[in-house]
Amino acid sequence: MIVVMQPGASQEQIDYVVNRVHEMGLRDQVINGTELSVVAVIGDDRKKDRQVFETLPGVQKVVNILAPYKLSSAEVKPDRTTVAISDDCVVGGRQVPVIAGPCSVEGEDHILECARAVKAAGATALRGGAFKPRTNPYSFQGHGEDGLKMLDHARAETGLAIVTEVVTPADVERVAEYADCLQIGTRNAQNYELLKACGQQPRAVLFKRGMAMTIDEYLLAAEYILDAGNPNVILCERGIRTFENHVRNTLSLAAVAEVHKRSHLPITADPSHGSGHAHLVPSLTYASVAAGADAIILEVHPDPQHALTDGAQSLTPAEFTEMMPVMARIAESIGRALAPAPVNV
Repeated sequence: MIVVMQPGASQEQIDYVVNRVHEMGLRDQVINGTELSVVAVIGDDRKKDRQVFETLPGVQKVVNILAPYKLSSAEVKPDRTTVAISDDCVVGGRQVPVIAGPCSVEGEDHILECARAVKAAGATALRGGAFKPRTNPYSFQGHGEDGLKMLDHARAETGLAIVTEVVTPADVERVAEYADCLQIGTRNAQNYELLKACGQQPRAVLFKRGMAMTIDEYLLAAEYILDAGNPNVILCERGIRTFENHVRNTLSLAAVAEVHKRSHLPITADPSHGSGHAHLVPSLTYASVAAGADAIILEVHPDPQHALTDGAQSLTPAEFTEMMPVMARIAESIGRALAPAPVNV
């Protein structure tokens, strides 16, 4: 249930509605839109009485939310949410940021080389894994906190915002000290303790869809982050597992459009993981921009053949640079624009 406040409702009126929610033994979540605010009423449906709220001062109407996901539903917040990873990297608005970098941080010189290259091409943020959950236990697992420090040095030199993965609840606070945005990968998409831990800190969260998740399951999982108190959730379509074998995963661009219909949260596309093959990444990237993705995240490595992780799907800096003007033209054709790289710090 949501209580829709009248345009111009006072903070006192909103607080009164919140107090009545608490008196009923329920929880609230106040969501402020561009024109009006709503109070989401969360908890046992048996305790919810819409008549209690309909006559309160400042209330416009009371609406029962039909979707099982409450806080991420477009019914709760019809206008789109924007999430600021940094001052230069805002996801969900007219501008489309490009987040690029290697799958994993391989060393200080390596990540600096990557950061300089992607920024020169026009990227807004740098991706790179310090902690790497791997299917094969013998594969490279990342440099851990040393990798976070390397990312921090790259940000200090280039001004690029840092997007990096967190893999356990115990690491959330440590990763948040270094990162501008915490990434939750597909293997942790239903790690509910991790989702809640990321919801208990204020950094933006880039939440990748699980490789076998339906859209309903995905939005319900995102609800864990929102319900824990963090509204700064960015969804990411990174491909799902299907019967196809010519790609590593099948990138579902229909999911981008469907999420825009069902949810107010912004959604990015990851054509690198959504194909597994570098030669497919440009076409899927252009299609992702045309489909309305609110940001693009790509893997770029100066020497993909010798990458410690995911070399087969990584672009070279030259290939990435060649793609950027095409992406910009496609964005302009649908009334958007690529977000510019940050100014030197």
